[in-house]
Amino acid sequence: MTEHEHVRVAVIGSGFGGLGAAVRLRREGITDFVVLERASAVGGTWRDNSYPGCACDVPSHLYSFSFAPNPDWPRTFSGQEHIQEYLEHVADTFRLRPHLRLDTEVKLMTWDADRLRWVIETSNGTYSADVVVSATGPLSDPKTPDIPGIDTFPGKVFHSARWDHDYDLRGKRVAMIGTGASAIQIVPEIQKQVGKLTLFQRTPPWVMPRADRAITGVERWLHKQLPFTTQARRGLLWGIRELQVQAFTKRPNELGMVEQIAKRNMYRAIKDPALRAKLTPTYRIGCKRILLSNAYYPALAKPNVDVVASGLTEVRGNTVVAADGTETEVDAIIFGTGFHVTDMPIADRVVGDEGLTLMETWKDGMNALRGATAAGFPNWMTIIGPNTGLGNSSMILMIESQLNYMADYLRQLDVLGGRAALAVRPDSVRAWNHRVQERMKRTVWNTGGCNSWYLDENGVNTTVWPGTTTEFRAATRRVDLSEYEVLRASEPLEAVSDPAAKSTKKKAATKKVEAGA
Repeated sequence: MTEHEHVRVAVIGSGFGGLGAAVRLRREGITDFVVLERASAVGGTWRDNSYPGCACDVPSHLYSFSFAPNPDWPRTFSGQEHIQEYLEHVADTFRLRPHLRLDTEVKLMTWDADRLRWVIETSNGTYSADVVVSATGPLSDPKTPDIPGIDTFPGKVFHSARWDHDYDLRGKRVAMIGTGASAIQIVPEIQKQVGKLTLFQRTPPWVMPRADRAITGVERWLHKQLPFTTQARRGLLWGIRELQVQAFTKRPNELGMVEQIAKRNMYRAIKDPALRAKLTPTYRIGCKRILLSNAYYPALAKPNVDVVASGLTEVRGNTVVAADGTETEVDAIIFGTGFHVTDMPIADRVVGDEGLTLMETWKDGMNALRGATAAGFPNWMTIIGPNTGLGNSSMILMIESQLNYMADYLRQLDVLGGRAALAVRPDSVRAWNHRVQERMKRTVWNTGGCNSWYLDENGVNTTVWPGTTTEFRAATRRVDLSEYEVLRASEPLEAVSDPAAKSTKKKAATKKVEAGA
């Protein structure tokens, strides 16, 4: 690359959101863009999470792009390696490789109000872009609790999202911290190898049976020869999940029958009444993420597994100590403690028009208009932003809806012509967020009696969308210019010196024009 490369659009990240954005840009006829990726390969969370047993809990034909159907999925619920292969295939099929800038970590993004563009400092030089699409995703940066004594632990320590494949677990005494989606996949796999496995559980999850099976050769042949059958299968999977939304968002008490199915799933494998008591949740199913597994409970019933119904609070040499005082000697500690979801680290690297970082702007909680644009950050949008998560369906549906919004955003800039930017109005963001939070009050995520990663440190659900994917698609189909101010530069481009040096001027050389004026 040159010392300073300017593009129309800079996409940050190359997971589903980033690659989807790149495909959509090409389909819109936009080729002047780059995809900045800190790792050496595409894939996002499906590249990073390679732990034993890693797989998706959304059916394969729904967990893929509508514009890139895969008739050759090997299982109804695909494993990590197959999803990673799919994303590599998307990058090749849609000729995205020339746009990729791998091993390029974004260090800082600063809005230059004079030139109406973003200055992006990376580990491989500086870029500038008219528009930034941040697709780093909420599951990109592992979250590890600060445990007293962990730094002096003489054994092996790693997070599930940074699995150490060189470390041999055979015969080892292992502590698994956490009982989330990753942990319930890891436990059955490593239980077969380790000498002793101790699972530290703060809150038991609801675990439903997993209807996973190999997709037959006949099915795959049919999907290849008759593509509409793939679309029909996807449509059926989507429709079932749309019908479930009402129970999650408006009538949580109807989920009691689902709890009975989950309990039967546990009772089939767990015969010990004391262990059953430890593993039985006391909150409404759906309040925390519902997990799927046929192997988790059978693994916990094995003689080399102990369940400590308490969180890890201290490490003393080789001894790990739980909040209830339980002490266990271990050789390795594996954290399955999730990610920075409500405090995305990328937000500390984005500096807007007032000189504040996005993290500072979001100090009281994440919020963005239609999950995409944040007040004070012109021509910047995020994929899988605040309140776009789902509790029962495929995030790819939400990503594609946000790509519709991104495409129309760029069309609106084309219509405006010249050097222009769109700055979302703070009152538009507040109004949108108020509507979302009002709807959230009735949902199982807010009323189910649990403390989940959906909630931020203030107890506000800034993560999940309280409606159907159909509703969200309708809300993001078009950009409403009345929700934005139009910015136009008051100086000719040639008159503006180095953007980094001019960043302090901010709004001085920019005039705001009322949308439609």
